Amino acid sequence: MTRLVLLLVLALVGCSTAPKSDVVKLRFLSLAWQKDSVAVNKQIVAEWNRTHPKVQVEYVPGSWDSIHDQLLTSFAGGEAADVIHNSSDDLSEFAHGGYLADLTTLLPPGLKADIPEATWETTRFKQGVYGVPFLQEPKVILANRALLTQAGVRVPTPDKPWSWDEFAEITKKLTKDTSGDGKTDQYGFAWPMKQPVSTMLNLALNFDGKFFYPHDGKLLATVGPAEREVLQRVHAQLHTDGSAAPGALGMSGSDSLPGFFAGKYAMVFLGLSYRQQMRQQAPKGFDWVTLPPLSGTGPEQGVSPQTLSISEDSPHKREAMEFIDYLVNPANTARLALGDWMLPTSTKAMAAPELNVEQFGWNVGVAAGASLRTSPSQRVRGYAEWKDKIATPAFQQYFRNQISIDELSRKLTEDGNRVLARYQR
Repeated sequence: MTRLVLLLVLALVGCSTAPKSDVVKLRFLSLAWQKDSVAVNKQIVAEWNRTHPKVQVEYVPGSWDSIHDQLLTSFAGGEAADVIHNSSDDLSEFAHGGYLADLTTLLPPGLKADIPEATWETTRFKQGVYGVPFLQEPKVILANRALLTQAGVRVPTPDKPWSWDEFAEITKKLTKDTSGDGKTDQYGFAWPMKQPVSTMLNLALNFDGKFFYPHDGKLLATVGPAEREVLQRVHAQLHTDGSAAPGALGMSGSDSLPGFFAGKYAMVFLGLSYRQQMRQQAPKGFDWVTLPPLSGTGPEQGVSPQTLSISEDSPHKREAMEFIDYLVNPANTARLALGDWMLPTSTKAMAAPELNVEQFGWNVGVAAGASLRTSPSQRVRGYAEWKDKIATPAFQQYFRNQISIDELSRKLTEDGNRVLARYQR
């Protein structure tokens, strides 16, 4: 019996003196999807792991199509990654729900100073900061240069963009029956709006339309003259002028590219990142050009930057922030922007020479960055349900000419505010 006790004691001593791993392990959920972007993200993670042996990062791929539901599940199950890639308009519910860490005291001074204060506002909730905004994407016009030249239209510049009125006249001029069969086979424009809500809300800022206004301490939907401006102009192109392709309405941005390459529409409204697909997929000899955003009372448009957050349940918040600071330092942010064909939020990265060139319209994108503002949806609790259950089907019905602008307004406000009220009691 004594020998057995001695053996047990020795075994326990051996366990207590065995070396313990002091390597911190972090999981980084990344939503990068374009080939170049995935490669750059993985390269930066590998570089971090080589130079930080005590803090190792695992790259975990995710999908923009399912990120909201994925996070709901992972938070509820206590399985969330330490560092989470998302967009600022999806942070509100997670921040208010206590699932994301407040980064206020974790942010390094250099990182905080390099991103404009107005951009930090996109991730500020409850007097806290719940994400680091690092990439942003203006919407631009991609055009068939040959068709513009043939029509003799003025090519806009960042200093002198098209007004909405000039744009309407140009799209009519570019709309043609090229075969002579009495049917339009070349439209002036395509609005790919499989997901129309964020597009219309962000463009409304062209006319200072905000869609959500404070009422008795709540942010509720309101559709006034400013909000109707862009909606009615797009509707007129579709159903009055016939200058916008109705078949493009249900398309995603990628879906619209084959028709654009085939000359079915002279121009298409897309995010800046689609230039990468243009470069990769455009037929040989297809001459395309990036045109600046339109201007109403001003050129402003809304944006919801891509963000990096830290899970509240992460036991390694300090190390997670050190990794984020490395991932989005100015040099790396410029690499990420090039890989995603988007714009950095970093002031220093925005000045990178490789982003300020005319090739592929980078200079047009950088100029558009100065007019980006916080998306109207940013601080609206309940926005995701309002968008999915009310606004998306209502916008689709309106642009298909199935309901009037007044009925659209009623749905967004009366029906929509009943949804929002549940979140803002």
